[in-house]
Amino acid sequence: MSSQGSAGKAAVEAKGLNPGLIVLLVVGGLLVTFLIANYVMYMYAQKNLPPKKKKPVSKKKLKREKLKQGVPVPGE
Repeated sequence: MSSQGSAGKAAVEAKGLNPGLIVLLVVGGLLVTFLIANYVMYMYAQKNLPPKKKKPVSKKKLKREKLKQGVPVPGE
């Protein structure tokens, strides 16, 4: 009887993959694909997009910086 039991197990194992394993592989594959695609797009953007422009400094801040340095502000 034990010889039939082990043969039955082999038949069940040879039947197909565990559905949980299939779901895990699909989700894992999608996650890896997503991460690789993000990395590729990031590298493409670094090479091809122009650098970000700096925000313009307000006149008030410019005046304050010049006063700190001791430079006389024109117009005052």
